[in-house]
Amino acid sequence: MRLNIPHFVMSILNRLTDNGHEAYIVGGCIRDILLDKEPEDWDVATSALPHNVMEIFRDKKVISTGEKYGTVTVVEHDDKVEVTTFRSEGGYSDSRHPDWVSFGDNVVDDLSRRDFTINSIAWNHIKGIIDPFGGMEDLNKGIIRAVGNPPDRFSEDALRMIRAVRFASNLNFVIEDETLKAIKNLASTIKNISIERIREELFKILAGPSPSYGMNILMDAGLIEFMLPEMMMTIDFRQNNPYHYMDVYQHTLCVLDNCPPLLHIRLAALFHDIGKPYCYTEDAKGIGHFYGHDKKSVEIAIKTLKRLKSSNKLIKKVSLLVEHHMKYYKRNERYKIKRLIGEIGKDNIFDLLSLQKADAMCKNKPELIDNALEMENTVEDIFSRNEPIDLKDLAINGEDLIKSGFNPGVEMGKILNELLDMVIKRPELNNKETLLEIIMCKPLN
Repeated sequence: MRLNIPHFVMSILNRLTDNGHEAYIVGGCIRDILLDKEPEDWDVATSALPHNVMEIFRDKKVISTGEKYGTVTVVEHDDKVEVTTFRSEGGYSDSRHPDWVSFGDNVVDDLSRRDFTINSIAWNHIKGIIDPFGGMEDLNKGIIRAVGNPPDRFSEDALRMIRAVRFASNLNFVIEDETLKAIKNLASTIKNISIERIREELFKILAGPSPSYGMNILMDAGLIEFMLPEMMMTIDFRQNNPYHYMDVYQHTLCVLDNCPPLLHIRLAALFHDIGKPYCYTEDAKGIGHFYGHDKKSVEIAIKTLKRLKSSNKLIKKVSLLVEHHMKYYKRNERYKIKRLIGEIGKDNIFDLLSLQKADAMCKNKPELIDNALEMENTVEDIFSRNEPIDLKDLAINGEDLIKSGFNPGVEMGKILNELLDMVIKRPELNNKETLLEIIMCKPLN
């Protein structure tokens, strides 16, 4: 089988084999090529020892990224390839790194230490495909299967359990029965994994093509209570409201699937109703209400994202969208829409609209979808007309007021904000001469 391999990667294979060593492209890059996907990175496994690799590529930039474990990275311009010596491994007492590594000269032994069969395929231009564990068949059938004994693979590195879910979710595969059984039995050991590694896998699931599928596997496998315990109260929480035909958890999954695959919007979808179980009340007719759930959801989102050690920038974006997700306005509420844009920022308004449209699509209230689309059209019209939104858009500023005899201070800020409120309602007034005339002739209230 001939594969389309970039020139730089092939040059590494050729140089290793020309120097008397076996070398194969392995792992995820082979999996992606066989799935007609573009590999994100390239990995080569070789019989050459790390010091041999560094000597062979002495004319290039070589980084010792994990020499203890047999890995060096060969770099040329913007291209880089990780080159790792064939190896066998001991136990994983820290649930991440092998206690010992033994370098070898057999590619099959090297493939046997990998996580899943679809990642345990090798190829070179001499021998073609090397597939000792049936990875190609599993790729064709859409199966995620652990290499060898599943409990052993997950005991070596518990993160592999979440990776199994991520691969299944993002590739639309199913997890093989014995592999899934092992995940269920060992789910609690995910507590031994650093929160940063868990976060990265979770975020890849959420930003993938079918986040609801991934979330449901996490729940079925018993992982979600250790990864996102904050979600547990939403499961089977009935809303008892005519606008909601799903429980809070299922509604959340629906919104996730209908949001664009941008992490901050998907996270806002995940958290937008997470506060509902804490805010539930019933009226005299037995209809459920969730007053203040937006504020409670923001509180939980911030706390959860901090626990996951997310960046402050991401936390701010997500909490902003969750806080404002209930603010739907009609076309004739143009003033309120402009105020909303000014409040959350021009850069965030279309993200909010994406969340609101997804939310509307998952409710038993068709007119809400029309409302969301109408609001989006109004925002686009506001931008196309360059209508003033915030103080930066105002035709005059503090310096203009000082030149006109006003003293700097709180009063000046009040004047500018009152002028902004005026031109938001009447954009045609937004020119310097008119605004100066207004404040000179008539006190603002």
